[in-house]
Amino acid sequence: MNCFETSSHERVRTIADLQFGRGMGAALFPDEVHFTRSTTGRVRNVMLGKERLATIRAQDGRLTLGIVGARRLYAALPAPSYRVVLLDEVEEFVAAGKNAMARHVISADPAIRAGDEVLVVGSDDRLVATGTAMLSGAEMTACMYGVGVNVRSGRE
Repeated sequence: MNCFETSSHERVRTIADLQFGRGMGAALFPDEVHFTRSTTGRVRNVMLGKERLATIRAQDGRLTLGIVGARRLYAALPAPSYRVVLLDEVEEFVAAGKNAMARHVISADPAIRAGDEVLVVGSDDRLVATGTAMLSGAEMTACMYGVGVNVRSGRE
C-alpha cells in the first residue's frame, strides 16, 4: 500500500468513526480495502475485493453503505444503534430494494436523524437492507405516512 492509499484508508476510517461511532472505521474497513477515485482524484468508492463497502458522497463527505458494508457495520454495532425495525409482513418487499414506509416501522433508534445512513432489520434483528433515513427515529415510529427509509440496497 503506498502512502496515498494509507492516508485514504485513515480518512475513510475517520469518517466512519465520526458517522457511526468510535471503532466503527476499523470494523467497517479492513486493511485489504482499495479505492476507486473520481476524475478529480478524490476517493469515491471503498472496495473489498470486487464488493463495494461504501461510497463517499461528494456533496457532504458522508458514507453511504453497500449491502456488504452494511453487513460489516451490522456485525460491529450493538442493537439498537442505527437500526430501524420493520413489520415481518414487509420484510421481503424491503429486502427487494423497495423503500421502508413509516407505517411499517415497529421501532427505531431514537438517535437517528433524517439523512443518517441506517440499517433496516426485521423484528428478529436480521439485516434486511440499508439506506438513508428520511425521518428521525422518533418520527418514524410516530408517523403513519411517508417514507421512513429510502432504501439503497436490500439483502441479496
